[in-house]
Amino acid sequence: MQSSSSVPSTPLSNRGQVFVWTLFDFANTSFSVLIVAVGHTLYFKEIVVGGAGRGDFFWGLAVSISMLLTAIIAPVLGAASDFAHNRKRFLFLFTIASVLCTGLLYFVEAGMVFTGMALFIIANIGFEGGIVFYNAFLPSLTEPRFFGKISGYGFAMGYVGSLVSLLIAIPLFAGGFEPDNLFNVRLSFVLAAGMFLLFSLPLFLFLKDSRSKERNASSYIRSGFQRVRNTIVHLRSYKNIARFLLAFFIYNDGILTVIAFASIFAQQSLQFSLQEILILFAVVQASAIIGSLLFGYLTDAIGPKRTIVITLLCWIAVVAGAYFVTNKELFFVIGVVAGTSMGGSQSASRTLMALLTPPEREAEFFGFYDGLCGKASAVIGTFLFGALSWMTGSQRLAVATIGIFFLIGLWLLSFVEDPFMRLRSNKDTGEGGLTSHPSPAGAK
Repeated sequence: MQSSSSVPSTPLSNRGQVFVWTLFDFANTSFSVLIVAVGHTLYFKEIVVGGAGRGDFFWGLAVSISMLLTAIIAPVLGAASDFAHNRKRFLFLFTIASVLCTGLLYFVEAGMVFTGMALFIIANIGFEGGIVFYNAFLPSLTEPRFFGKISGYGFAMGYVGSLVSLLIAIPLFAGGFEPDNLFNVRLSFVLAAGMFLLFSLPLFLFLKDSRSKERNASSYIRSGFQRVRNTIVHLRSYKNIARFLLAFFIYNDGILTVIAFASIFAQQSLQFSLQEILILFAVVQASAIIGSLLFGYLTDAIGPKRTIVITLLCWIAVVAGAYFVTNKELFFVIGVVAGTSMGGSQSASRTLMALLTPPEREAEFFGFYDGLCGKASAVIGTFLFGALSWMTGSQRLAVATIGIFFLIGLWLLSFVEDPFMRLRSNKDTGEGGLTSHPSPAGAK
């Protein structure tokens, strides 16, 4: 048993390693905010597709397809990376694919609907698929009792990146979607690609990753399929993980749908200008920075499950407020609550998954978390929102359906046993936190 005196005085096993890991969060959020959340979302709807409800449908379809494909391949590749012990290689391939296709979005103009969809789908698969391998580094960076803080640092750094991206892009969007300003709007896509590439380089250069002797690609993939099949077969032995993954699947659907359609809702239902939308998202990102840090500390204080419950209650309030809101000022208040909740729910969820994950299977289980549950969940919500908006002509009705995902997710989460109590017990007895992850039998 480890004595309390031997517990490290710092939550970080290596501050430099943690920093370059969080810097990747700074890098990839340039894509999430300028491509997924604001710039390209509105450009695709208004210019490429050229229609309101029709634009919602094709945008929702593109997001759904990219998430579905990611959900299919992520668990296999996650398991393969565990087998290969070289996660950086997989992360690099996905990152480069996203960066290249994001830059090529510059050449997509009015009427190029399917070209624009294809480039976005590949770029989003690269972005979302890479997160599987990125998240899988978390358990090796620090002790389990500090997962909440480190996860919060990562998301906070990401939201700083989002805020910086928005501030740099604001001058490019000053002219809106007027014909003489479309060049600047498309230039923002190149900016997103450049920031993604530049600030991700430190991770690839300096983050340590275990290596194994070289095997051919077919060995990686064959091992990946085999390990995923074994995990599915034996998932009933990890009942607590299965319960959490199901709850996460549902409530994360709501979160991703809000992110994908927030700017579109603000523009169409509340008549926000492009400049006002950028300011709104800057406020959201700033509040998300605070939320990530505060909820990160709260997670280590009361446990990730209780923290997620608090954030889901906030999300229900956000959806209800968005349904009834009629003025822009109140929507800014809703945006602050949404931003704070977004940082907290994502950070606490990643922490809970890290605590539940068995050793030596981090990438494989995070493949299920980020892939089958994280990405596949977005297939339902985004498609449903786009379809309802097009068929009914009412974005408010589509918004109301999002609340159902949060309510069901909250109910399912009540059946998940939080390992936080065992973590606190170990700390009180001088073991310094969790010394190992739960075994299959212990995870029941």
